[in-house]
Amino acid sequence: MTNKNKKYYPEIEAAANFPNIEEKILSKWASENTFKKSISNRDKSKEFVFYDGPPFANGLPHYGHILTGFVKDIIPRYQTMKGSKVDRVFGWDCHGLPAEMESEKEFGISGRKQIQDFGVEKFNDHCKESVMKFTKEWEVTVGGKKGWVDFENDYKTMDKNIWSLLFGHSSNFGIKD
Repeated sequence: MTNKNKKYYPEIEAAANFPNIEEKILSKWASENTFKKSISNRDKSKEFVFYDGPPFANGLPHYGHILTGFVKDIIPRYQTMKGSKVDRVFGWDCHGLPAEMESEKEFGISGRKQIQDFGVEKFNDHCKESVMKFTKEWEVTVGGKKGWVDFENDYKTMDKNIWSLLFGHSSNFGIKD
């Protein structure tokens, strides 16, 4: 009896459809909670925390973010391969000119005087709201392309609890106030 017509392996396309393959892998990881399991199955291991970011939250991710994300992702993956429990905490930079410039553009104002006339508190409140406008797009792009990141326990530089951490570390760099 001959086995020449029997197929041992599934047929595959001659040219790989990489976006399709990527989608299948990401879907499988999501449905099986692979990222969370990679942390929880090491509960008793040495802990390593990787604080990722922070990018400005009021803009869409671009290739520069993805590239640096790939490079930074080496560190938590290496620690995971060494057997450590690795928390990957994503952060958002919610301060500074990008947030202010976006709000100025939206309100059609510019400069200190116009902000004061508009109302500093009202302007600041809008800046706080606007910086989180693109977080879902970041989750889709960064979560899928760059690697595994915990968006559920993220940090934001506008949260008061992060400042104690930042100022605590600043003493190591000779910063007094």
